Amino acid sequence: MDTPTTRACGLHAARLTPADYAANFGAAHPPLTRPRALIEAERCYYCHDAPCTTACPTGIDVPSFIQRIAQDNDRGAARAILQANPLGGICARVCPTELLCEQACVRNTHEDKPVAIGGLQRYATDAFFAHPGAPLFQRAAATGRRVAVVGAGPAGLACAHGLALRGHAVVLFEARPKLGGLNEYGLASYKTTGDFAQQEVAWLLSVGGIEVRTGQQLGRDMALDDLLGDYDAVFLGLGLAGVNALGLEVAGANPGVDPGANSAAAPMAGPGTEPAGLRNAVDFIAELRQSADLSTLPVGRRVLVIGGGMTAIDAAVQARLLGAQEVSIVYRRGAEDMPASPVERAWAQTRGVTLRHWASPKELLCADGAVQGMRFAATALQAGRLVETGESFTLAADMVLKAIGQRYLAEPAGRRIALEAGRIATDALGRTSLARVWAGGDCRAGGPDLTVQAVQHGKQAALSIHEALLGQH
Repeated sequence: MDTPTTRACGLHAARLTPADYAANFGAAHPPLTRPRALIEAERCYYCHDAPCTTACPTGIDVPSFIQRIAQDNDRGAARAILQANPLGGICARVCPTELLCEQACVRNTHEDKPVAIGGLQRYATDAFFAHPGAPLFQRAAATGRRVAVVGAGPAGLACAHGLALRGHAVVLFEARPKLGGLNEYGLASYKTTGDFAQQEVAWLLSVGGIEVRTGQQLGRDMALDDLLGDYDAVFLGLGLAGVNALGLEVAGANPGVDPGANSAAAPMAGPGTEPAGLRNAVDFIAELRQSADLSTLPVGRRVLVIGGGMTAIDAAVQARLLGAQEVSIVYRRGAEDMPASPVERAWAQTRGVTLRHWASPKELLCADGAVQGMRFAATALQAGRLVETGESFTLAADMVLKAIGQRYLAEPAGRRIALEAGRIATDALGRTSLARVWAGGDCRAGGPDLTVQAVQHGKQAALSIHEALLGQH
């Protein structure tokens, strides 16, 4: 929100014209036209035992849905996609297909250019959601069993959908006002325009048998033991609610001191003081996603984003699109070590974002309670270890966005569930150490933090829960 405080510290709203905001935050990649979709579909070899299908975490039968597009059967194509991935529309927009199905495409060996699988998947699902018609799937007869699903992100939604299709009654608990998790709150606005995330959620719920309760947070509004007493099984799709801290020294520069100079500074008053202009990148992105008027959102003239993953890319690009003049992503290692894919890194650079490598944040510089810049230590690899070289430099900024990762908070679910590397330990089917409790998505240990992987976790858990409930009969 734009306030006198933010304006005084260099954060300003309405840096652009309404036309600029509309252009900047339109769809990043326009959908395929019908002629272009047909051309791409005809490029597919329709492989038997297709490597692209194997590379998809949800196992979408890629040749099958592409062939149906070529046969002018878009509804059939959408059915093939959504049967394997009930969030196939959003995944078509945000999945790193260049590292998954498209990287496995055999066209790469002949033309060095894969079939545009992600674009074709979006084409088919968009066509279906524009004119859904009769339901694609029918719910099985009621089993009389009740399952609580906590967290309505990709994993929770996929699990709820899979359970409801099999006839179980599902109650879906979500702490936030809207369902969708990161699909609704954590993605760049230009990746999912037109409220598509909610459109897909509405379709998913239309199968029936899923009761939604928003504003309900585990550990605050209900306890895990209470759910186990009221339901036959529980699925936890809690995500990563904690945000990693930078652990920086904070220094308050004297008025008039150039924040780009390596000058000494007095400590900032009061421990825990949050200077204006310092934000978590996930909160910045969520505010953008939920804003009805982007011109009201303040952004700095010079913005630093600390981190190297997808969140850092999304935050940096959107800061630039909001009107920031200089935006830099600072990462402690080299480009090849950044969690963000090469495609995402290139996207940021073509949108005016500077990528700075081999630098670790050391000190946040502030004046009058507002961010003025940051001091960094130069880093390098020595004998395989990341070390500081002894050199340092300072970058001026009036806004710093922290994108150094999130962590699982164990307290809401309780300490009885075993953890692995700080997240919930499960077997391959999502079963936790606690009887009748399954988990999936980012809160589950192991695997990449991808939407499509979270969907697969939800699918696996739904089948495992179903089989366990049938065994109870």
